Amino acid sequence: MANIEEREHWIESPGGSLYGKTWTPHDLESTCPLILLHDSLGSVALWRDFPKRLAGAVRRRVIAYDRLGFGLSAARSDILEKDFIRAEAERFLPLVCKALSVSDFIVCGHSVGGGMAVETGAAFPDRCRGVVTIAAQAFVDERICNGIRIAGREFANGDDMARLARYHGDKAEWVLSAWIETWLAPGFADWTLDSALQKLQCPLFAIHGERDEYGSVAHALKIAERGRGRCEILPDVGHTPHRECPDLLIDEMRKWLAQSG
Repeated sequence: MANIEEREHWIESPGGSLYGKTWTPHDLESTCPLILLHDSLGSVALWRDFPKRLAGAVRRRVIAYDRLGFGLSAARSDILEKDFIRAEAERFLPLVCKALSVSDFIVCGHSVGGGMAVETGAAFPDRCRGVVTIAAQAFVDERICNGIRIAGREFANGDDMARLARYHGDKAEWVLSAWIETWLAPGFADWTLDSALQKLQCPLFAIHGERDEYGSVAHALKIAERGRGRCEILPDVGHTPHRECPDLLIDEMRKWLAQSG
């Protein structure tokens, strides 16, 4: 692995400080960084060693941050609005870019972070050079809702909550309820990425596991449909490719970046 410089950052936002981290190879091949957006229960720490390995493989700076209310970032107690996916792209990601002196970028998101990546590409067509989605949802369906209901019952087990608290501290209860209550709310049932997808102008790569328990491959096919981008279905992989098959995922991203920018 290339020699990687790791740095921690604190980024001010109207709701409180955001925690971020960067991984910068000493032998950069591109000055256009990759920004990672985590999932509904995620954090910088839960990416584990994926950002460092990705940075070394693609020779780019990789940036990840904890969204407000998650990980080491400041707590929040509000209920997420229906437009929280678009709002993350429009309100918070620009603060991260400004604090870390980022102009152009490629954005990559896992699960709901993939939706945020699409919204970012739609909101900043002059700056976003590419969008990568990993296990992203493009709409709400029964498979997603059933997966969340099952997970909610499993979190009634104290061991699962204890594991979540290791990454989110006393924010863990809010993190879990924000996920479950938002996605299962009747008012969220008609949410889609359609509008943002129609606005995308940059290269797009939709990656999805064949066995994803929080959304079928129909989501990736929808994201990449009509020639909008490339779609890659990973056989015998579930919802977390960056943990289940990191080598394969990194290699697919490396090859796509070499072709797309």
